This record gives sequence, structure tokens and C-alpha cells, in this order.
Amino acid sequence: MNEMLNDVVLRPRFKIELNKKSQSVLNAFEIKKQNQKQFIVSRVDDHIFIKLPKNKQQFWSPQLHLEINETEDNKSMLYGLFGPSPTVWTLFIFLHFAVAGLFIAFAIWAYSNWTLKAAYNLQIWGMVFMLILWIVLYISGRVSKTSNQQEMQDLHDFMTTVIKE
Repeated sequence: MNEMLNDVVLRPRFKIELNKKSQSVLNAFEIKKQNQKQFIVSRVDDHIFIKLPKNKQQFWSPQLHLEINETEDNKSMLYGLFGPSPTVWTLFIFLHFAVAGLFIAFAIWAYSNWTLKAAYNLQIWGMVFMLILWIVLYISGRVSKTSNQQEMQDLHDFMTTVIKE
């Protein structure tokens, strides 16, 4: 799990080859879902979503999304993705695109004023502000990922336990 922390990626991914049929692994998660209260486990087709209960969740609490695909006889491939809830992730990406769009708009405005030999200090400061805002967004994502390492480890341990059973 510590190697995930060293990556630049904000939503760590992994894959594991399993020596079990995908249906048996999916059924194991269904059974475990009924026998524990530590995590909320939900299933849609070949996808399993594991997250913390509402009373333990924070704004940026991670969840683990698993996809289990059949590969060969008695083998399957598990694909895992750690990340915040889809709503939080959509907001985070929207803010990145808004900052990038405003940066480009300020750049075009600054270039227009420069070619017209008009003042463009305001536009340059707008670009600098957007750059600072983007850095703050990026750092907040990294800090959040780092602060949630224990929760990610707990989700990973739960997944590993279910797979081994």
C-alpha cells in the first residue's frame, strides 16, 4: 500500500489475478456484506463498491471500487480503484476544468490587450491567481489522499480478507 503513496496519481489503481471464478468472488462479497457492519458493500453486476458507513465518512473519505472479470477456467482478474465518492470526484474535476478554462480566458484576454497595446496587468494577475488556485487544488488532493491512508488500508485489508476466505 505504501507504494501507492509515492505515485503522483490521486486515485490509485491495482489489479490482482485470482485463482477463483469471478462468480465465487462476487458471491463471497455478497455473503460478507450480510455478516459485518464495518463497511457498506454494494454490488452492481461485476462491480463491487466498498465504503465506510455514513457516520464514519468525511467529505473526502475514500471508497474502493472493484471490478471482477472472468479470464480463464477457474481464474479471474480483479481491478481495483481507490477514490472519493463519485460526487466529490466530479466536483474536484469540475473545479480543475473551471480553473483551466479561466486561465485560458485570461491568457487570450491578455494577448488581445497586448496586441492592441492596451494594459494587460489585470489579465496576468488573473493567470497567476488561476495557477495558484490549481496548485492549491492539487495539494489539497494529495493531502487528502495522504490523510486517508489508514482508511484506504482498512478497505484494502477488508477486500483481501474476503478474497482469501
